[in-house]
Parts: sequence; C-alpha cells; structure tokens
Amino acid sequence: MTATPNDRPRRSALYLPASNERAIAKARTLPCDVVILDLEDAVAPEAKDAARETAIRAVAEGGFGHREVVIRANGLDTEWGAADLAAIAGSQADAVLVPKVNNPDDIARYNAALAGAAPAMQLWTMIETCASVGNLPAIAAMAETTRLSLWIMGTNDLAKEMRAQLTPCRTPFLPFLSMAVAAARAHGVAILDGVCNEFRDLDAFEAEARQGLMFGFDGKSLIHPAQVEPCNTVFSPSETDLAWARSVIEAFAQPENQGKGAIRVDGKMTELLHLDQAQRLIAVAERIAAAG
Repeated sequence: MTATPNDRPRRSALYLPASNERAIAKARTLPCDVVILDLEDAVAPEAKDAARETAIRAVAEGGFGHREVVIRANGLDTEWGAADLAAIAGSQADAVLVPKVNNPDDIARYNAALAGAAPAMQLWTMIETCASVGNLPAIAAMAETTRLSLWIMGTNDLAKEMRAQLTPCRTPFLPFLSMAVAAARAHGVAILDGVCNEFRDLDAFEAEARQGLMFGFDGKSLIHPAQVEPCNTVFSPSETDLAWARSVIEAFAQPENQGKGAIRVDGKMTELLHLDQAQRLIAVAERIAAAG
C-alpha cells in the first residue's frame, strides 16, 4: 500500500505552547504521533510574535523523528494571522492548523494564504463553531480542490459558543461528533477527537478516548504528555482485533471461498465488508510498527 498523508498513524496529537522551548524539546522524546506547536490559545498576545519565531526555528532544527509537526496559527481575522500563515508557508512544517473555520469560503482563504508553501504542506482545520456544524459536508468537500486533509474537533470552544456543559459523557456534542466523522469520511478527510481537559484522572481520559474510538475518530488531540501513552493504547488495534482480522483474511484466502461474498468465520457470518475492515486493521498495525 502506498502511504498518503491520511494513511499515517495519528493516534495522539499533543498541543504545546510554541513559546515554551523546554516543552518543545521534550516533545522530541515523547511517543506522540503528532506535535502541534500552538500560536493561538496557548500563547498570550504579547508573546505571539516571539512564539512564531520559536516555532519556525524548532521546525527548522528538526529532531522530531517520525512525528508530524504542525503549527497552529492565529485566525486570519486577528492581527497575527497573516504573519503566522506567511511564516508557516515558508517553513518545513508538515501542516498548518487553523482555528474557527465556519464555511467553505474560510477554507479557500486559508488555502490561498498557503499558495507559496511546498506542495506537501497540509491544511488542517479546527471544527469548533456553531456555524461550522451546519456546514460540515460543504467544508469537507473542499478537500477535493485544496490542501485540506484533516479536522480536529474543538469541543471546548464549541461548548462556549453553545453555552453547553462539557460533561464526561459529552451528551450535548454526541450528534456533532458523529456528523463530523461522517462528513470527513465522505470526503477523505482524517479526523481527530477534541481534547479531554482532565489530565490528572487518566481513567476518565481513557473513557473519553474510547468513546472517540467508538465514533470512528483516527485519534485524539491532547493537552498533557501523561495522556499520550493511554491514547496510543486506545487507538492502536488490540491483539484481539488483530487476531480477528487475521482469521478473516485467512478464511477469505482459502480456495473454497474464492469469489464468495459471505462466509462463516469462527461461527459468525462474515461479509466482504468485514474483509475490508480486517485488511485496514492490519495495515494500521503495520504503519504503527513501522513508525516505531
């Protein structure tokens, strides 16, 4: 299988303040799949220009290994957004993450701001506004003509706009989570779940991560290094999953099952759609192993 940007493991995406050089140095040693150097929420207004320089320098210095390095910019409607986009476009970052996208026109604006970037640079966007929830299919469709390749749910900002309570079960947001996953999948956009604010109670974090896995997210965005290991565990195929996948693949490979659309595997009716799922699980496990 030829790897594409959306094929690579993105189980854990750790936000770090771009102004914190010690945190950036530590990120080079953590087992996260994605490092997000944040110029937006995590940086005070008076520190944003310096943080931009630190982020660009960190990307140029490298040392992140297999990890994707992403810079979250300030919005184009802020006084720092245009400078952020210009600097990131000229950097070696794997992607730029932009906030508060509301509609397809916003994607077009950000895509235009990256016109001079290397062809491989991706556009990632936050899904964190009430307006975006009503435009999910149209926003996702922009992946066909722009750099757009991944969404990250911004449940904290969405809760603020909705005036909703962000409880452990996330009940007010469940419809939006499933809608976002469906829209992303329809247009080949990868998608990560939002952050869990609880970083001291890792059992609570794991429960939320498993909820995200159940919805079909590729991984989860994180706010603390302690969340990386449990997140990787949740979003990696388990040995039970892999054993099932191997049995399905082996069963369909038997000569007597060639050309069949449905067979019995371990006493259960198994269709070609299950074979597709099994092959994907094995491919995911192989990519995780290859990434080290």
